[in-house]
This record gives sequence, C-alpha cells and structure tokens, in this order.
Amino acid sequence: MEFEGVVYKIMPVTRGTSARGEWQRQDVVFDYNDGGQFSRKICVTFFNKESDVAKLREGETFLVSVNIESREYNGRWYTDIRAWRVQPKQQQPPVPMTDAPLPSDIPAEGGSFGGGAAAEVDDLPF
Repeated sequence: MEFEGVVYKIMPVTRGTSARGEWQRQDVVFDYNDGGQFSRKICVTFFNKESDVAKLREGETFLVSVNIESREYNGRWYTDIRAWRVQPKQQQPPVPMTDAPLPSDIPAEGGSFGGGAAAEVDDLPF
C-alpha cells in the first residue's frame, strides 16, 4: 500500500539485540489526508532503515510504501505498519515557456509590426 503524507513527528530510535543480532526501529507519524474533511495521523515503523529516516524532515511531504500486518497475542490483536520505501513527493515541473510569437509580434500585411490592422488569413484546407 502507498500513501502520501506530511511528516508530523519523528520519534526517538529504539535499539536492541536479538538472537539474529542488533536491530533498530524508529516510528514516524505522518499526517495523511485522503481528500476528506479531516486529516488522519498514521504511525509508521522503520525497522533497520536508518538511511530512510535520515531523509525525513518534519513538515515535508513524502510518498510512503508500507506493509500492514495484524497478529493476535493473548486474545488481543496488534497491527504493525512497516515502511519499505519512502520517496520525496515530486513537485509538478513548471510549464515551460514556448518560443511562439505573441500576437503583437506577428507582422501585419505590409510588413509592419504590432497593433496594425492585420487581414485575416484563411489558410485552412476546409
């Protein structure tokens, strides 16, 4: 699943050691607006992704890819949202200026420029 969100809060790093070795996890809260009236907060876990969290800045918008998984423990259900990719939101490129002449730069009949009474040219085939 992917969503676009604004970084709301970057939580402190949690480190530990397991049978597989050292690990690190960091939670980041994103402000997510799905187009409705209210925005929602989503807490995403970055597990052993120190370089991804280093890219994040509060207030900036990112496209976040996550896996969502729920599991049961002692009759209660817990949901885990883990990020596997984070990309900065691509800004819309500015519309390029064209080299097309302005109407006032097109010579009128007789070769004069600007504001002259230009005769309409009908060169369309239909």
